[in-house]
Formats: sequence, C-alpha cells, structure tokens
Amino acid sequence: MTGSCALDRPIGSAQAHDPYTVSYGDDPSQFAELYCPSGESRGVVVVIHGGFWKAAYGLDLGRPLAADLVARGWAAWNLEYRRVGDGGGMPATLDDVAAGMDLLPDLGADLSKVVTLGHSAGGHLAVWAASRGGVTAVISQAGVLDLQSAYADGLGGGAVEAFMGRPPSDADGGYDPLRQVPLDVPVWCVHAPGDDTVPISQSRDYVAAAEAAGGRATLVEVPGDHYTVVDPASEAWALTIEILEGL
Repeated sequence: MTGSCALDRPIGSAQAHDPYTVSYGDDPSQFAELYCPSGESRGVVVVIHGGFWKAAYGLDLGRPLAADLVARGWAAWNLEYRRVGDGGGMPATLDDVAAGMDLLPDLGADLSKVVTLGHSAGGHLAVWAASRGGVTAVISQAGVLDLQSAYADGLGGGAVEAFMGRPPSDADGGYDPLRQVPLDVPVWCVHAPGDDTVPISQSRDYVAAAEAAGGRATLVEVPGDHYTVVDPASEAWALTIEILEGL
C-alpha cells in the first residue's frame, strides 16, 4: 500500500500533520491518534507509551515523538490502551495493543514498513506486538523486557505483579519478551546506562538472549536517564532516528 493516510477528519485545526483520532473499541481508552505526513510516507511507526502499564500515564507521553516522526515523513500511530486502574492489565492491555495493531490496514497508510516503538512498559508491549507478526522492526526505549527479573527487582513499585495479577513465571512465555526470543524481525534496544528506573540490564540481557537464540538484536547505549530516550531534542532520540533511517 502506498500513499500517506486516507481518513476523513483531522482533529484540531486541520493543518498538515494534525492527528486523526481513531477508536478501535468501545472503551474510552481504546483509541489512537494517527499522524499523517503531507506527502508519501516512509512507513508507519507505532508509538506505544510507557508508565509501568498504569492508568496515571497516557498517550500524551507519545505525542512529542509522533509529531517529530511525522515531520520526518513517517506516519505515526500513537496508541492508547487500557491500563492498570483503567480496566487494563493482562490480558486486556495486550488485547488492546493487538486490536490497535490489527486496525493498521484500514488506515490508508503505507505499510511497507511497520515499526513498533515503545518506551519502558511500552517497550514490553512493542516487542510483544512484534511477536504477532506484521512488523518490520522494533525499537525498545528503556524497555521492560524481562518480566521475571523486573518483578524480582520490584520495578515500578510492584508494577509487574499489578499488571499480571500475580507474579510472573516460566509459564508466561507468551507474554514475556525475554522468553519469546528469537523474533523474526530485528530489535534495537536503546537504553542509558544511567537509567535508575528500568536498569540497562533489562536490555543487555534481552539482546544477549536474542543473539544466543539466533535472533537479530542490538543494544544502543545512549547518554542520559530513563526519560532522555523520549526527548526529541536528545542525542538518544537522534540515534533512534538513525535506526529508523537505516531500515
């Protein structure tokens, strides 16, 4: 499929790059914002925000990235989903990400490249989404990629157990990125060694496991902290853009 986007009504002032709001379900959190470039697009980047799967955090976290991506010629699909405290958790959150991904063919966007881009818990969702197929590449930004070690380390004040409704185990291979390796597509893990919210060991261990299983995974160490990777003015974001431009 070629072209930019083919929906009817942009929200806001109808200027170029203004997003469309699209629902993929009946729940108020089951929607996404589609950012369409002015001309031919380079593909679609699915932006999945973080926040340890908690309802306190929403897709507004992904808007600065989506705006930068569309200015660079990418269509951006900034995805909201039900979160813990908002009807989410496992499996509802995963069901929502799947439903949002499955709507992509109906958006009129160029699907020659589909990249999932997720920060923190969104990194978990981005890698998990790619395991379903239909994705060209994954970029995890300081992602939670090993649910068992994240639970053991108490990341997010018990966020993993709250998300799953119980402690994770080896039986959760279908939900845990570290236990899904290797994927059929390349995965880049962009992470700062100085991150004290999600330790870089989450990315290092994932990349090591993926490579050992014959997968394609790359660790990109960047300066800054947990939030630098989602700052469009940062060196970390510039390196992320380099990954996209190299696809």
